[in-house]
Amino acid sequence: MSREAPPAAVIGVGNPFRRDDGAGPEAVARLRDRVPGGVTVMTLDGEPTGLMEAWSGAELAIVVDTVVCDPPDPGRIHRVPSPASLPVGMSVATHGMGVVEAVRLAAALDRLPRALVVFGVEAADVGVGPGLSPEVAAAIPALVDAVLDELASTVAD
Repeated sequence: MSREAPPAAVIGVGNPFRRDDGAGPEAVARLRDRVPGGVTVMTLDGEPTGLMEAWSGAELAIVVDTVVCDPPDPGRIHRVPSPASLPVGMSVATHGMGVVEAVRLAAALDRLPRALVVFGVEAADVGVGPGLSPEVAAAIPALVDAVLDELASTVAD
């Protein structure tokens, strides 16, 4: 019996005990009951092989993560159509290895989804402890809406 691939996978990356690094898991928690049927929703720590397994077979993978920019604009949301095209001064690795490394490895192994979009919210604080900064917490509803809009334009119910 073969497993049918989901049309899309939404993956929240991060650690809720590293302040704003918990933005991905928080957004995904709010998305769970709002995505179209058949869309896989999960939270991961960003380890590359876990990400590759999570989007395996999906037509579309949406990764929601925290980004660090120089100069910073905490709470700003970025839509990056491919982590290979990150703007200068932006990093998605607030937790060691992560999305960029996963994309490079998946490309080398021919394990990329057909489409991959990263939504990143700029962090104010990735120190130790629970809870999002006020700027990032205020951005979560718009981040959730951006993911839902992406799914609506790509995945049919």
